Amino acid sequence: MTTPTPERLLDGITAYDLDTARLRVHVLERPATGDEKGVVVFVHGNVSSSLFYQPTMLALDPGYRALAVDLRGFGGSETLPVDATRGLGDFADDVIATLDVLGVESCHLVGWSMGGGVVMRIAIDHPHRVASLCLESPVSPYGFGGTRLDGSLLTPDAAGTGGGGANPDFVARLQAQDTGDDAPTSPRNVYRGTYVADAASIDHEDLWVASMLTTATGEGNYPGDATASDSWPGFAPGTRGVLNTMAPTHCNLSALATISPKPPITWIRGSVDAIVSDASLFDLNHLGALGAVPGWPGAEVAPAQPMVSQTRAVLEQYAAGDPALVEEISLEGCGHSPHLERPTEFVDAVHALLARADEHGAG
Repeated sequence: MTTPTPERLLDGITAYDLDTARLRVHVLERPATGDEKGVVVFVHGNVSSSLFYQPTMLALDPGYRALAVDLRGFGGSETLPVDATRGLGDFADDVIATLDVLGVESCHLVGWSMGGGVVMRIAIDHPHRVASLCLESPVSPYGFGGTRLDGSLLTPDAAGTGGGGANPDFVARLQAQDTGDDAPTSPRNVYRGTYVADAASIDHEDLWVASMLTTATGEGNYPGDATASDSWPGFAPGTRGVLNTMAPTHCNLSALATISPKPPITWIRGSVDAIVSDASLFDLNHLGALGAVPGWPGAEVAPAQPMVSQTRAVLEQYAAGDPALVEEISLEGCGHSPHLERPTEFVDAVHALLARADEHGAG
């Protein structure tokens, strides 16, 4: 274990690197005080890092040890290529390898956006290690884009999903470490316009932009590669990189519904989320319907992905026979980042989940 020079850390948060069996991982920690009640592990989303979860970690019940793990190619963790053919498996295995080094056998998992998919993958692969799941604005169990309500593919190659869907100017500005706000595609304006609903009401904007700028770019990382398609809009997922991990040809997390044992789940989201919704501004089919992408073949051929409805359907299957297993919380007027936009409600929801997990375990 090495301890790097602290950068952009809030008071009360420590940072260190761990050498695991898979890669070097950067971890943030807020230690427990007194007798430890358990471990809560936070997993960040795409184009971000563990830095985003610092206020939440500090607000957590001090009896819990709070850890936040940087995924490969984000934050301070090692930049290694992502094998997208495993779906989110590389990221999930990296988190498990980190917990192994830390000696954490069981924990409560909080996953945001893509991180929500990562913690679902962990629960599928290692259900006995999961005490509870908090899914914050999670990617659909059927990945991102290109599917019907039941998860079936709109085209055999999932045209319009994966690495080819990234805005090249946004990628270039990540590479250039652009902190300005002179273009709609600057990381700062993407944060303001899509990560949250009301950026002016949220502190630490420079910190959140700095976190976004830790994203490693390239075909092996963000956004990933692409292949040509005969179907609109002319590209399909590749096999490498971040966006392809969530392409529906590689990512299907619906097996969450059948894991055993089943920990309690809280699904928390914002009602005006621009990224994960049934009308996502990052879904090429929805953008086509809005006229933002030319040549859209129509709703019969290329409907928007019903992301929220898909998540609800899988979680209803998960809770079949025991409705208390799943709580759904929709925060009115909140965007993609409830932990930033509604911090009190978010932490209250996590605390309520921890209490449910205690009761569930005792039962």
